[in-house]
Amino acid sequence: MAGPVRLWVRTEPFLVGALPAPPPARLTPHYLRKTAAYARARADQGYFPQLRWPCWRYIACGKLQLSREIAWLYFELFHGLLGPAPALRLRWAEAAAACASAEELDRERSKARAWARPKAGGALTPPEGEPSPAQPFLLFLYVQQLHNVSLRRSLLGDEWPSPRTKSPSLPGKSAGENKNWNDQEHLAFVQSHLLDMLELLLEPEQLSASSHSSCSSLVSFEAVCALSFLLEGTVSNSGTVRPLHELALRQPCHGHNGYSKVARAFSLPKLESWLRSSLTPNPLGMTVCLKKKLAWAQQVEGTTRRAKIACSARVVPEVSPMVIMSQVYKQTLAKSSDTLVGAHVRIHRCNESFIYLLSPLRSVTIEKCRNSTFVLGPVETSVHVQSCDNIKVIVVCHRLSLSSTTGCTFHTLTPTQPLILSGNQAVSFAPFHTHYPMLEDHMAQVGLATLPNYWDSPMVVCKDSGDTSVFRLLPPSDFYTFVIPFKMEGDTTETPGGLPHEYQEVLSQREQKVQVWQRMVKEAGLTRHQRKQFQTVVENKFYEWLVQTGNRQQLDSLVPPATGSKQAAG
Repeated sequence: MAGPVRLWVRTEPFLVGALPAPPPARLTPHYLRKTAAYARARADQGYFPQLRWPCWRYIACGKLQLSREIAWLYFELFHGLLGPAPALRLRWAEAAAACASAEELDRERSKARAWARPKAGGALTPPEGEPSPAQPFLLFLYVQQLHNVSLRRSLLGDEWPSPRTKSPSLPGKSAGENKNWNDQEHLAFVQSHLLDMLELLLEPEQLSASSHSSCSSLVSFEAVCALSFLLEGTVSNSGTVRPLHELALRQPCHGHNGYSKVARAFSLPKLESWLRSSLTPNPLGMTVCLKKKLAWAQQVEGTTRRAKIACSARVVPEVSPMVIMSQVYKQTLAKSSDTLVGAHVRIHRCNESFIYLLSPLRSVTIEKCRNSTFVLGPVETSVHVQSCDNIKVIVVCHRLSLSSTTGCTFHTLTPTQPLILSGNQAVSFAPFHTHYPMLEDHMAQVGLATLPNYWDSPMVVCKDSGDTSVFRLLPPSDFYTFVIPFKMEGDTTETPGGLPHEYQEVLSQREQKVQVWQRMVKEAGLTRHQRKQFQTVVENKFYEWLVQTGNRQQLDSLVPPATGSKQAAG
């Protein structure tokens, strides 16, 4: 392979891995260097080169002053980011669901460790039964600095944690936008902190007394393997995406990155210089995604069509595509498409709409939306909802997180506690309450089971959300099932896992009332003319109810125009 190496920052460690909240006070570069030194010094106790949950729990709770819940949150978030096979996820879920106590659950968690073994395309796979380096976990923790508000930059006007800032028509074009989705922010972050991250991976003997590097410091090959967690690239325009460590070992690069076959290490100054000169914008990121528009914008049903929908090409099988939709207004959009399978989806500035994305998804971000309903296929990693008012989200997902939401309702089935970050008001949590024919097949594809299910046990993460009154569990009296009004092939005929007893009881009582009502009408002995009059009265009342509740728009938008529906598989 000839030609220069092009490197870029991988999307997922930032998009999915960076928790969208300021990190804890002690999760700083200074304390991460101390963590690295502490773990290395106790390699004989199982802290290094692999990191198991009990060891991380001790460091996190005893040294970094994190709560056990937050410590597990970071450990599990990193673990999920590595993409274990769906069958393995399902086995873990089964084992966790079988635990009868917190102590038993902690013992089960103790079997987990911080895996990281890069493969082609930058994806990561936990090798079965093989020790793996803990260094990528340190880099993952470092990435949490993405949302650390800088006082200096705030005073200069470069950033400020305002959830209600204005944005352009399609997201991702301004510095005030969602950092998790901004690949330019990811590149700037790595460029700004590259030396810090390299020093975090150095062997103790390569550091000075002040824990910093020198011009003679060497970076081990294992450290560069760990850096593949963040960086990948290609040779010239070959089209084959490879992890950083494979590219760094190419013979033509040795003179630039200072690799020595004898020492099996790189000269730190040369490696840093080579990385900086090779870093380019991500050719698979959101900026490129915005250039490819989807025809879906013309296929939504509704009277007002101004939606903007774009996607990235599925260039590399190991890299998840992106789909971005913005400004869906008073419309219904329903899709089950190969374009969506395994995609990162961003839904932005949608209002008074109903959006159904009935495919297995990688992640979903919903932001600055109002008065809308979102029905999503199973989401393998996370659903993050930000700066939304009065929306309803119905989803089976690995993780749900919220920030700056008001009056929103979440019907979820999730094996992790929903995360309540900063700025939320009047949040309602309710059990998942719908199904579509392919739902259970899609759940199996992404490794999500019906148990454990923590929909009713949210975790308040940020201090300004410390008041648990920001959320409630939806009262059973306000609970109704949700019907997805589309025909599809598949075997799922009921809500996976069923409903909690108190919610099922309310539905049964309502069904009994309907049966009593139907019997009363039947036994009333109405004449044919009276039955017709009665039916007219009931229909008029039902129409009034549709108008008053806003449900008429939902039904109207499901009726295709006279020329035939334009909904397409995409």
